[in-house]
Amino acid sequence: MTDIRDAQRIGRASDGRLIERPLSGHLSVYINFDMVMSVGHRVTGCAIAVGTIVMVWFLVALASGPAAYDTFSWWMRTPIGYLALFGWSAALWYHYCVGVRHLIWDSGRMYDKHVVERSNLVILAATAVLVVLTWLVVLA
Repeated sequence: MTDIRDAQRIGRASDGRLIERPLSGHLSVYINFDMVMSVGHRVTGCAIAVGTIVMVWFLVALASGPAAYDTFSWWMRTPIGYLALFGWSAALWYHYCVGVRHLIWDSGRMYDKHVVERSNLVILAATAVLVVLTWLVVLA
């Protein structure tokens, strides 16, 4: 045995015979960029849910009158508010781009390893461009 992973693969069956356990990825051994992109998709889904609650606050404040809207507007114009809006827009665009790739995967295309790796970079670049364009429009 060369290291602890080899020792962990050896086990005993219920009758006492030595068996080799199956290999599986584990966070301490197996982290790659595809996994990070997948986790990012899930995290941005949660961020979108939180941002949607803020959007509901906006709609309720808008319907409740000038005082409620002024309170909402004040909060959103603080640095924390701008950071939250920026993060929400980034989460929306990232989740959208990864979702488009998932739709393409559902059609049975783009499963080759090199294509997946290239699409990861395309997703990140598209997200960055779309976020910048969004904020150029918002701040114009």
